[in-house]
Amino acid sequence: QVQLVESGGGLVQDGGSLRLSCTASGGSFIVSSMGWYRQSPGKQRELVAIIRSGGSTVYEDSVVGRFTISRDNNKNTVYLQMNSLKPEDTAVYYCTARLRDIFRQEDDYWGQGTQVTVSS
Repeated sequence: QVQLVESGGGLVQDGGSLRLSCTASGGSFIVSSMGWYRQSPGKQRELVAIIRSGGSTVYEDSVVGRFTISRDNNKNTVYLQMNSLKPEDTAVYYCTARLRDIFRQEDDYWGQGTQVTVSS
């Protein structure tokens, strides 16, 4: 059974940094893409950043220049380096992965979420 396990959230001051990690495990699959979404109270879940198998990336406008997404294909792991954090970045961050199985069927998986809190 495929699992996404996240780590790295926590409490940081305005202007600080955090690094999130997420590893996909269980089953036989190829990773098509991995990324991060976030959700604040009262708001819809929004895309933060995605990295595709070829290495191309997409970022939400407000994080461009501050956040960097990367991946280690050998470890099926995606990272989100978050610098210059702001209070408005406070949210639960969810890892997501689109995985392809041996029958070439793709499915989306989600992690349990990790809390990031930025104090002013």
